[in-house]
Amino acid sequence: MKYKRILLKLSGEALLGKQNFGIDAERLEQYATEIKKVVDLGIEVAIVIGGGNIYRGMEAEKTGVDRVQGDHMGMLATLINGMALQSAIEQHGVYSRLMSAIKMDEICEPYIRRRAVRHLEKGRVIIFGAGTGNPYFTTDSAASLRAIEIEADIVLKGTRVDGVYSSDPEKDEAATKYTSITFQEVIRKGLNVMDTTAFTLCQENNLPIIVFDMNTPGNLYSLVKGEDIGTLIS
Repeated sequence: MKYKRILLKLSGEALLGKQNFGIDAERLEQYATEIKKVVDLGIEVAIVIGGGNIYRGMEAEKTGVDRVQGDHMGMLATLINGMALQSAIEQHGVYSRLMSAIKMDEICEPYIRRRAVRHLEKGRVIIFGAGTGNPYFTTDSAASLRAIEIEADIVLKGTRVDGVYSSDPEKDEAATKYTSITFQEVIRKGLNVMDTTAFTLCQENNLPIIVFDMNTPGNLYSLVKGEDIGTLIS
């Protein structure tokens, strides 16, 4: 197997499916099925999921909520998504743990690095909620940080686009896709892969990233089996 331990980063918006708000049951079921297939290969899986389908802290100021308060609201949204995903994968017989950067003992475990690693070694899927626990940091930053802490082999960033392009493929028909690209090239070309903090963390710790389309069934499974899917950044 190409990878022993992966960190899967999912966007909250992806859970919208065809809805305008909330969690789409079909999309949740699809993700749970995909994750189950990977776990069955013996790969250790950790997940960070965003909260943009429920609340985006960065947009808080438009509603008159201050940024710090808004970011904390966004962290709670990631925990709602984490609980939904946990429930969905456990219905497939996969053991999991939801770990939060903010203490919420009644519904999830506090994040403790050694405990997280032990869960992974025992074959449990870990879902990291509440971002880094700090305002002004995105869930991309949380994904990079947690991946480094648990010594993941790679960050798999599941999006609705099938890789990294020279420009936005949804707006520019002439956009070309990269199969692989270096960290330096991404920075030089100003490509919007992750926020700068998250990206720099991966670059400084030599942690590769693959950006791929998570919404196409079978992509995650094929990727971890070693097929060339998405764009590799290293």
